[in-house]
Amino acid sequence: QVQLVESGGGLVQAGGSLRLSCAASGLTFSTSTRGWFRQAPGKEREFVAGISWSGANKRYADSVMGRFTISRDNGKNTVYLQMNSLKPEDTAVYYCAAYYSGSPNIRSATNDYNYWGQGTQVTVSS
Repeated sequence: QVQLVESGGGLVQAGGSLRLSCAASGLTFSTSTRGWFRQAPGKEREFVAGISWSGANKRYADSVMGRFTISRDNGKNTVYLQMNSLKPEDTAVYYCAAYYSGSPNIRSATNDYNYWGQGTQVTVSS
């Protein structure tokens, strides 16, 4: 059974930083593409960042480009999202997700991802 567990969310002031972690179990980690999504109240879930199975390819939403960095540690079965220069509009529940793929391309649609964590709240105060 695949399980993804996020951690690292919290309350931070605008301009601050947080690092989210997503630990995986039951997943053949080395061949899975991993992504981070977020969902703000009243809005649809949106793609934030993704990383290929090898870590060589990364993809970011325009809204977080230059501020967020996705990385992975295959030895720890964990993916990270470093979030800097946070803004109030970054406030949302953040979800990690995964799908199996040997392709270097990273998909950004929610229905492309088969496995999801339960989410962690990130709140940025102004």
